[in-house]
Amino acid sequence: MSGPCRRRFKRCVHPVDEEDTGLNPIRLKAIIRKEFYHLIRDYRSLYLAFAIPLLLIILFGYALSLDVDHIPTVVVDYDRTELSRDFTGKLSASPYFDILASPDSSAQATDYLDRDEASVVIVIPPDFTKHIRADRAAEMQIIIDGSDPIFAGAVRGYLTAFTESYNSKLLMSFLNRQGLKTIKPPVEGRIRIWFNEDLESRNFILPGIIAIIIMIVGAMLTSLVIAREYESGTMETIKSLPVTAGEFLLGKAIPYFFIGLADVFIAMLLGQLLFGVVMKGSFWLMVLATSLYLVCALLLGLLISSVTRSQLVANQAAVMLTYLPSLLLSNFVFPIINMPVVLQWVTYLVPARYYIDILVGVYLRNTGLNYLGPDMAVLGVMCLILMGLNFLPLKKEGL
Repeated sequence: MSGPCRRRFKRCVHPVDEEDTGLNPIRLKAIIRKEFYHLIRDYRSLYLAFAIPLLLIILFGYALSLDVDHIPTVVVDYDRTELSRDFTGKLSASPYFDILASPDSSAQATDYLDRDEASVVIVIPPDFTKHIRADRAAEMQIIIDGSDPIFAGAVRGYLTAFTESYNSKLLMSFLNRQGLKTIKPPVEGRIRIWFNEDLESRNFILPGIIAIIIMIVGAMLTSLVIAREYESGTMETIKSLPVTAGEFLLGKAIPYFFIGLADVFIAMLLGQLLFGVVMKGSFWLMVLATSLYLVCALLLGLLISSVTRSQLVANQAAVMLTYLPSLLLSNFVFPIINMPVVLQWVTYLVPARYYIDILVGVYLRNTGLNYLGPDMAVLGVMCLILMGLNFLPLKKEGL
């Protein structure tokens, strides 16, 4: 056989014989380049990848707060004495209550509740001071808007603590008038708060947003990439190429992996600059845990995409299976301990549950790998399981 013929014959050899030897860097680079080009051309994907995470940081950081303070309060003072004014003044001086008005009647005060302009109405009876001076119990009516039970429970706790403190002051005054010594309580609790000394909810919320951002970028975006190939008809072309399933999955995931990491670093920087939320633990431990969780999210999105084969269905499935569980079943917004037992078991299948535990440990508790290792191990096992599940539909397609 002549030289040109031999060269022609070599070019016709199908390289699929090398697919069992591992990943081919040239083919992998080609798939990555194709996906990057698609991201650059599709400005909507870039908008979803960068603009929405930034918007979430700003909205959650400024708008979402679990702190209950500056409670709008209305006080009806029928007594109008020095003691009743002292009670009202100390209540107003508290950082938790803002007295909006002092109407003349209870009917006017309840109008504030009906119009949702006040959350608390306090009615001081006309004989308030008279009963206290006579060493008798003085009743006081307090009405709390219970539309939000969590908010109402916190307000009730604040008012209970405030009235107990005010009662202690009156008791000390009574003992002084009687010439008696102050009675010390038999049990004195000295409370110290660790990890979040100022009880600022944003110190917990902002790290949790990182888990939501990763699910948006990792799972919701990648849930469209394989379905897009099916809808555009290019999947048949890809199946005819000498590309393995591993190369195909890796090439599709790598661009979104770097986008996800960039979003995480931007979120960390904004959290520190705008809200003063600083990481107390190891930065590299955070990067390692984030990489594991991001790979888990990418594999979950790719699995949804390859199974549904429709961008519309894949997007809806990604919202139901990734975003909502990460928001609702991860101990981020709602405590898992307060959920029904069945849902508590379901939360063990949500990767965000373990990642948020790691974030709390790194951001607030300054814990190391010896404490966070089990959560990271679970994320690693989830990655392996999702990787195996991703190969099944692609192998059926002949990749």
